[in-house]
Amino acid sequence: MDNAAYFKSTGKNQLTPITSPWMHRFMEHSELVEKLVEKYGSPINLHHIPSFHKNISRYQEVFQNYGVDGQIYFARKANKSRILVKSAIEYGIGVDTASYREMEQAILLGGTKENVVLTAAIKNEALMKLAIENQIPIIIDNLDELQLANKVAGDLKRTGIIGLRLSGFQVGKRKLYSRFGFDTERDLYNLKVWFSDKTTFKNLRLCGFHFHLDGYSIEERGEAAIQSLDIVGEFRQIGQNIEFLDIGGGILMNYLESKNEWISFQNNLKEAVLGINEPITFNNNGLGFSLNQKAQLQGSLKTYPYYNEVNGAEFLSQVLSYKNIKGSSVAELINRANIQLRIEPGRSLLSQVGLTLGEVAHRKRDAKGNWLVGLEMNMSQLKSSSSDFLLDPFVIFRSESEESEMEELYFTGAYCLEQDVLLKRKLTFPRLPSRGDYIVFVNTAGYMMHFYETEAHLFNLSENLYIDQEVEHFEMENIHNDSNLVLDSGAIDKIES
Repeated sequence: MDNAAYFKSTGKNQLTPITSPWMHRFMEHSELVEKLVEKYGSPINLHHIPSFHKNISRYQEVFQNYGVDGQIYFARKANKSRILVKSAIEYGIGVDTASYREMEQAILLGGTKENVVLTAAIKNEALMKLAIENQIPIIIDNLDELQLANKVAGDLKRTGIIGLRLSGFQVGKRKLYSRFGFDTERDLYNLKVWFSDKTTFKNLRLCGFHFHLDGYSIEERGEAAIQSLDIVGEFRQIGQNIEFLDIGGGILMNYLESKNEWISFQNNLKEAVLGINEPITFNNNGLGFSLNQKAQLQGSLKTYPYYNEVNGAEFLSQVLSYKNIKGSSVAELINRANIQLRIEPGRSLLSQVGLTLGEVAHRKRDAKGNWLVGLEMNMSQLKSSSSDFLLDPFVIFRSESEESEMEELYFTGAYCLEQDVLLKRKLTFPRLPSRGDYIVFVNTAGYMMHFYETEAHLFNLSENLYIDQEVEHFEMENIHNDSNLVLDSGAIDKIES
């Protein structure tokens, strides 16, 4: 494989991804790629921990610039790799957990009441018990959860540490909808009554408020933060020691280098759906666009907004600088309230952190003459709520060739389903990949590589590997298996008891 080379997808509808030097060093080292696939199979997920640390530092710098007491909680649901939990805790941030196993693993990897929070959408008694035994703050969503937490804490003869999740904020003349949280208009009176009365929830200590908004609006987050701070003031007046306000996640990240490519792709997609141009997606999938009965375009793009000029640390900065009608910014109000501001980013903390590698199994033409390149992986291993992953992948050819045929193709997966097309967008490479070549999907760590991963057909789950330090030349000894991480035996004994 000494003569191997790698190439990005090209063609009329390129979506060039932002990449990092570590990704290119990896793809250049084809002999290492071959050894990894021989050892671990296909697909492989590779994580670069120094990039994770860089993302953390960028958020911490924003808090420092505004003089805000800020804390980051990594949203564990964005990625299953244990090394990210361990690295988050060791680097001084927290972990947001959304299930029993997520919280249990966080504890086993060194998490404590100081750096773990429970925000699960469904909280049963066992989950509440584990949180209260370890004094981990529980974000409460509804009255039933309040009552259950109070009961479990009473049974354990402990005090449950809780935060209340809020929703129903007013932005302009519109009320923001969420299926989560206590409605600020309907439920606030009862909450104040319950927490003024020291006996209603006598086994619970309220120490904060929380919200998590759908979408990516800076204005909505700013308004919700300001309205939440008003509620903080009201609860302090009735004797509650409110220590934090958690504004959740949903912080945009940017995947793509070119705004023009992003706009051009969407225009070309619309024209393809309208029949003006040839299809640019598998079976002319509109990714949210379709035709109505009058053959007019309807709908909208049902994917993540992959190009965003305001993203990451700058997104947080704009939320903190957002001002209310009285002219005070969110940061100023936070500092005035002397309260800790918490955020729970997932995807944006994983920007440039991971890639997914799949091996080519076969090539074939379908009934329409399209080249289908089958990979030893399946659609659940590169899937999120987005209708498609709109980044150009790379191919690592096992050998060089002077021929350049510029083949158009689609990647398909191993499930016995017609819908198992890994990327719906038509891709173009210098030549058709051969059996044994490798395809690299970059920047997949956030929600893509195993958020929906299943074991259908009894396929093994993908292997999660990581690199924990910057290196100029990758070797096998630089790459570690996530499943080999040592858990805290003392914490295991405590949980099992």
